Amino acid sequence: MNQPAPSFDDPELPQLQAIKAHLDLVLMSLEALTGIGSDEMLAVAEKLGLEEILSDRITLWRLRQASPLRKGKGRKKLDVDEARAMTLISCTLAAQQQFAIRNAVAQLEKCTALKHPPYREPILGDYLDRFNSLYQERMAEEEQAKPDAIQRLALKLLIDLLFYSSQIGSRRLWVALLERSQ
Repeated sequence: MNQPAPSFDDPELPQLQAIKAHLDLVLMSLEALTGIGSDEMLAVAEKLGLEEILSDRITLWRLRQASPLRKGKGRKKLDVDEARAMTLISCTLAAQQQFAIRNAVAQLEKCTALKHPPYREPILGDYLDRFNSLYQERMAEEEQAKPDAIQRLALKLLIDLLFYSSQIGSRRLWVALLERSQ
């Protein structure tokens, strides 16, 4: 017997909260690795014809603040069109930064094979430092994790970015988001 699909009208729905959090973390991972910011995100939105959904820095900030992990969380609901737009923007940015992502993942593979801590590699060390700083700065205190957990999250997101940077990256991210909503 099939259960009815959840209504996304409820902003407190745990599945929707997971989607909002994951989209924000993917963008934070890209920021930490490549230094991209709101200007690049807005330029991609314009290039993709998503100006109606994401027209300015304030709208972008509000969408990112929808993450339940953020300080000041819940300032804006995230609807399906906005989630889809953020997915397309994230994957387009990842595709543009594919060289940097591949380079970082190759360094991670090398560290893993040699059983060296990732932070010893300059690219990964810088990425982990920036990710940790962004996480500590932006996430609510009750959502703060231990440094090891933040590092594991950052490295998992780095590997995810490799998949999201592919030609079917937006489909992969969208499927990952939908799987989180089940």
